[in-house]
Amino acid sequence: MKRPSAARILAIARKEFFHLRRDRLTGGMVAGIPIVMTLLFGYAINNDVRHLNTAVVDEANTSTTRALIRDAAASQVVRYTKQATNVHELEQMIAAAKISTGLYIPADFEERLAQGRKPYAQLLVDDSDPTILSAARGLTALPVPTASAGKRQQTSLEVRPLYNPERRSAVFIVPGLCGVILTLTMVLFTSIAIVRERERGNLELLITTPVQSLELMIGKIIPYILIGYVQISLIVLLGLILFDVPLRGSWSDFYASAGVFVLSILTLGLLISTAAATQFQAFQMTFMTFLPQLLLSGFMFPFEGMPQAAQYLAEIFPLTHFLRIVRGVVLRDASLSMMAADIWPLFAFFAVGMAVATLRFRKRLD
Repeated sequence: MKRPSAARILAIARKEFFHLRRDRLTGGMVAGIPIVMTLLFGYAINNDVRHLNTAVVDEANTSTTRALIRDAAASQVVRYTKQATNVHELEQMIAAAKISTGLYIPADFEERLAQGRKPYAQLLVDDSDPTILSAARGLTALPVPTASAGKRQQTSLEVRPLYNPERRSAVFIVPGLCGVILTLTMVLFTSIAIVRERERGNLELLITTPVQSLELMIGKIIPYILIGYVQISLIVLLGLILFDVPLRGSWSDFYASAGVFVLSILTLGLLISTAAATQFQAFQMTFMTFLPQLLLSGFMFPFEGMPQAAQYLAEIFPLTHFLRIVRGVVLRDASLSMMAADIWPLFAFFAVGMAVATLRFRKRLD
């Protein structure tokens, strides 16, 4: 057996350096991943939740209750974005993800305050996200002016969790996993679909057939739609059996929204597939698109705590919208009509992504 040669080792290392220099995608990831991760965690990720979208029902409508409403806004925990007329409307707004919290002040607020009957008011909270509930609890010690001499006392503002009063993590995490796991697997499967055809030499055979680009794109994703349904069914069944996660909405709404999401995320995989030259590059690009979605979608970190620019960027990703939909349907008994604001972006992403992928593939055929 020959002894290791420093010259041969250096020759291999030099060859590998030349290969990395020619591989622009890998070279870009060398600097890109540290930059993206640092920027995301430094600027976009923030556990200090502020400015929760809130609606108010003030049945008392007195100077004291108006002062309470102003003081709650001054705390910067809540931000009033909607108007409501009764408690039922507040609950409907929270179920539809239009607001995160709702402040309800009863008609006998002044009487309760004078007699010391607690609670004086209620704060309804969408506790399907535990970070929202933790932030809302900071308002329980909010002082309100008393009826005498403008003095202030500690208010008993009762926080009313609507969907996860036991604060079980599985109730929050498992529905979100439906989107996270599908995002990773569906994009990875489809991103290597066309690349695999090219590496095996099958692409030349497809070129000679009458199959059109759009037909090829649709044919490629149909098997993965079925795989997506199998995966999401497994996740939900495990959540129901092992973690006692409730499914408060209808199964039909759940599977319909899942189908729209799977279509949208599969087109992202097709886009990567038309851009990557090798399966390894497809894997790299899948990872690069998965990280921002995971961090900015609201699955790991509170969406409300992100700066406005990061929220605008997150609205582009299908995972952001699906997390709202699946938590709305599974935990808040929301219907698809109530989640329309998050359904149509998924259709738009699918239409645009399919069009771009088809055009890029036709260009490669030429």
